[in-house]
Amino acid sequence: MPSTKKIDPGSLTLKDQVVAINRVTKVVKGGKNMSFSALVVVGDPEQNIVGFGTGKAREVPAAIRKGIEAAKKNLFRIYTLKSTIPHISLGCFGSGKVLLKPAPDGTGVIAGGPVRAVIQAVGIPNVLTKSIGSANPHNVVKATMEALRQLRNASEVAEARGKTLEEIR
Repeated sequence: MPSTKKIDPGSLTLKDQVVAINRVTKVVKGGKNMSFSALVVVGDPEQNIVGFGTGKAREVPAAIRKGIEAAKKNLFRIYTLKSTIPHISLGCFGSGKVLLKPAPDGTGVIAGGPVRAVIQAVGIPNVLTKSIGSANPHNVVKATMEALRQLRNASEVAEARGKTLEEIR
């Protein structure tokens, strides 16, 4: 399980990326109230830290700003192995599933849409991905985050199995 200690966003150089903007309306007695919902991913590629958040406001820039603030509150660190991920991982959220596979150097990020935004924010240069099921950006981003949270380094696996690092390599 990744460490649950809070990551301070002030000490990081965070880059943000808007994944989806949705215009939503609420029908009231006087007509329709329009507002905007934004799904934002923020990350520090040098330190492999990523988070996501949603914001809602009457204007798009305000919704994006709120999304960024929400994303800074749930940052977490990802384990990587040189320029890729340590092992295959499948993340599920709702009916959205995302499969992440390690890739050799020079492959690049093979991902589309919301998955690409998350992978680039975390700073993994070589990875293969497949989005299965739902194409809803919220579910795909949450499934990608779940897949990234499942990544473990060799020392964690050795400790969980009660073995030494040399025994599992």
